[in-house]
Amino acid sequence: MEEDKSQSLEEEFEGQATRTGPKGVINDWRKFKLESDDNDSVPSSKKEILRQMSSPQSRDDKNSKERFSRKMSIQEYELIHQDKEDENCLRKYRRQCMQDMHQKLSFGPRYGFVYELKTGDQFLETIEKEQKITTIIVHIYDDGIKGCNALNSSLTCLAAEYPMVKFCKIKACNTGAGDRFSPDVLPTLLIYKGGQLISNFLSVAEQFAEEFFAGDVESFLNEYGLLPEIHAIEQTDM
Repeated sequence: MEEDKSQSLEEEFEGQATRTGPKGVINDWRKFKLESDDNDSVPSSKKEILRQMSSPQSRDDKNSKERFSRKMSIQEYELIHQDKEDENCLRKYRRQCMQDMHQKLSFGPRYGFVYELKTGDQFLETIEKEQKITTIIVHIYDDGIKGCNALNSSLTCLAAEYPMVKFCKIKACNTGAGDRFSPDVLPTLLIYKGGQLISNFLSVAEQFAEEFFAGDVESFLNEYGLLPEIHAIEQTDM
């Protein structure tokens, strides 16, 4: 019975490792785990299994196909589900993926200053026509509202520090939806990506002290993962 069960599980996964999509991610994870394991602390049998799992062979490679045929055995399944050992490695793998993603997103249009949007049409055009990989941070403000001037100054500094992020500002009365942006909710930050609103912060100055600066706004945005990592920016400037 156990052999039949094992064979059924293997046949279910046969040939899938050579496909793209989620299986490719799984193979990347297996390869990362193999490379991150300490050579002296990992049994050779375990390293061999990981190596086979992370290196799918061509469909035309008859010898490799006969030996392993890209099946996921019960032994392999248990190997990638070891609790404590895999948890730490999975954290490293996710961190590496995030770093790679940040680096890729850093190669794109560069701005470097805060754009003043004059009309609601300009506002919509900026959101809809910008590249999908670009994060757009829009400050909706008005004159004489507490916190608006400080936020504008902070965003000017951040725009220079994060040139791949597009920073914009627009007066509430110019948005075409002034009734939605009363003084009670200003200053407001709207963050867009790929034409979609991904975050919004009403009365955002309430998140800071009486006096706040660019570093405070930067830390706040980083808490929500809305800014790229600094090291990725530095690499693109080299």
